[in-house]
Amino acid sequence: MVAPSPKEVSRLLIDWGNGNQAALDELIPLVNDELRRLAGRYMRRENPGHTLQTSALVNEAYLRLVDQRSVHWQNRAHFFGVAAQLMRRILVDHARSRSRAKRGGGAQMVSLVDQGVVSKEVAEVIALDQALTNLAQMDPRKSQIVEMKFFGGLTTEEVAEVLKITSRTVEREWRKAKAWLNRALTKGSEANEA
Repeated sequence: MVAPSPKEVSRLLIDWGNGNQAALDELIPLVNDELRRLAGRYMRRENPGHTLQTSALVNEAYLRLVDQRSVHWQNRAHFFGVAAQLMRRILVDHARSRSRAKRGGGAQMVSLVDQGVVSKEVAEVIALDQALTNLAQMDPRKSQIVEMKFFGGLTTEEVAEVLKITSRTVEREWRKAKAWLNRALTKGSEANEA
């Protein structure tokens, strides 16, 4: 199958956003491979043995994307930026639910000692999510750039197109965001070790 042109995907997204359900039916097969690649990128960052499968991540993202009623799709890059954000949320929610389950879920705790129940993987996902949430509160654009580039795999040019800024600004903000996140995660891990 020939890869669909970005213009074709953008046209279908806009049509779907305007209420054309047939456009969604046409769109899904065109974006499926890219969503699978995006989910694969996320899952490669997870530890082996992760309980969420790539196909489950794609399926959950589909459900959430189709449920997006208030989004006015600008173009292909905007769509995949939102998809990246949703996949990140799905993985964080999954990590949090695993963390709750390891601590007994909703059951009443019997032991007062709560040591080593949250795996390093879950703790890292939650720490990254908290750092990104803090970055978003401080500088929403930097947080969006991280989500689109790191999680979504969008190019600098695609991010610039979505955010309506220059590629040079994206690169500059990307460098600053990475430095800020590195400091935040390093401080967080040092605080947890103390």
